[in-house]
Amino acid sequence: MAATARTRVALLVGFVVLFALALNVSGNMVFPVSHKFKGAGKQVSLSAWKEHDARRHQRLLAGSDSAIDLQLGGNGHPSEAGLYIAKIGLGSPSKDFHVQVDTGSDVLWVNCAECSNCPTKSNLGFKLTMYDPKSSSTSSKVTCDQEFCTSSFKGKLPDCKADMLCNYSISYGDGSTTAGYYVKDNIQLDKVTGNHQTTSTNGTIVFGCGAKQSGNLGKSPGAVDGILGFGQANASVISQLSSSGKVKKEFAHCLDNVKGGGIWAIGEVVEPKVKNTTPLIPNLPHYTVTVKSIEVGGDVVDLPTDLFGLFEDRNGAVIDSGTTLAYLAPEVYEPFMQKIYARQSGLKKHIIDKQFTCFEYSGNVDDGFPVVKFNFKNSVVLTAYPHEYLFRLKASVLDSGTKDDVWCSGWQPNSMKSKGGKSMTILGDLVLSNKLVLYDIENQAIGWTDYNCTSSIKLKDEKSAQAFSVGAHNLSSASGPIIGRLLAFFLLVISMLQILA
Repeated sequence: MAATARTRVALLVGFVVLFALALNVSGNMVFPVSHKFKGAGKQVSLSAWKEHDARRHQRLLAGSDSAIDLQLGGNGHPSEAGLYIAKIGLGSPSKDFHVQVDTGSDVLWVNCAECSNCPTKSNLGFKLTMYDPKSSSTSSKVTCDQEFCTSSFKGKLPDCKADMLCNYSISYGDGSTTAGYYVKDNIQLDKVTGNHQTTSTNGTIVFGCGAKQSGNLGKSPGAVDGILGFGQANASVISQLSSSGKVKKEFAHCLDNVKGGGIWAIGEVVEPKVKNTTPLIPNLPHYTVTVKSIEVGGDVVDLPTDLFGLFEDRNGAVIDSGTTLAYLAPEVYEPFMQKIYARQSGLKKHIIDKQFTCFEYSGNVDDGFPVVKFNFKNSVVLTAYPHEYLFRLKASVLDSGTKDDVWCSGWQPNSMKSKGGKSMTILGDLVLSNKLVLYDIENQAIGWTDYNCTSSIKLKDEKSAQAFSVGAHNLSSASGPIIGRLLAFFLLVISMLQILA
């Protein structure tokens, strides 16, 4: 009898150990993501969102086939957060870095140990990490005569000398700057190996080592470790990993602006099916698509004929996960907003933070305001609902005596021009959240579908041809896929006790 009991205990312990190991295994590459300002401790001013968007729009103008799961966190709602954050590993031994994920830029850069004026703390719920090339056994500096540098600058630098570093410098609209040099080192990501399972995988990439920061990049309370660009240039991480055969040049995200976090994965999504895609406008640095028409409540907005369609090689809408709000070309904004407020002519509007049009409204905004549809090539439609493009202000933002039922519009006029002097429309998290967005860089197409970003998607594993489930993450929350695994763990223990009884 004692031997039988010991056998039962041994079997139970064995199952527990195997399950514990399974908790640390995962498949295609996934990024844990959170929103930058989620849990920041206080309401961020509305003007901070426009300043943030202005900085990144300046950046927009400046210039193996594994599935990867990025752990995601953050929230894109203007009244809560502003950016989405992913966790990656860099160096040997690998150290975790929390970086902003951004489809509107290309370069990955992180703050370095030798940095001048780099942030030392953040109120976003994680400890900042400085990358130290000297502490990584696989780190090497990139010189100005190496291929990465010459291709990035489209030719050999005129002042390049032997052993001279390949430097980078990025300036932002508010005067903030980041500068440093490029290094080559290992990046550690989560490769999808089964349903809700991943295992660590390494690749070698070139990224920026931030040596000097200024402005908000050096002192912002919502500081992060760096920026992970997901653009289509050769310098981007996804392009580098693709050229080395690690991944396909295809990724997807589903950003949850209700609970925060969501899904960010590299690889081919096979479920849900996205029926139609629209082509990217060729020879443009960003994910830009042609807008055929805009509908507000079923009425088509009158657009200048030369704004969209006739010169689609020069104009279009930029799809940008790093922008919080949505910015319309000036020629579109006025007639567009007239239709937004057409059914609410009695609204008393006022300006908050010197730029946001806000109003008091006690009803259901989905009943009182129109649905907006952007119509693209190939009959692809992006729908924005009133509860997405209107956001309620929290009491902490409002002046004393102001009611809590104050709503503001996330549509903003965009006075910036493209390099060719053309008006720009930029669609940010305001309209991208709560949708699964697919970026097929290889076939130069993009598509989306409304989706529950707290659920799962299925990614194709190229080697086995199997499809594996990838769930949502929220770095800023204790809940997430791990909770489901722990629940399954306890159910397993209960089942085993019943079996062994």
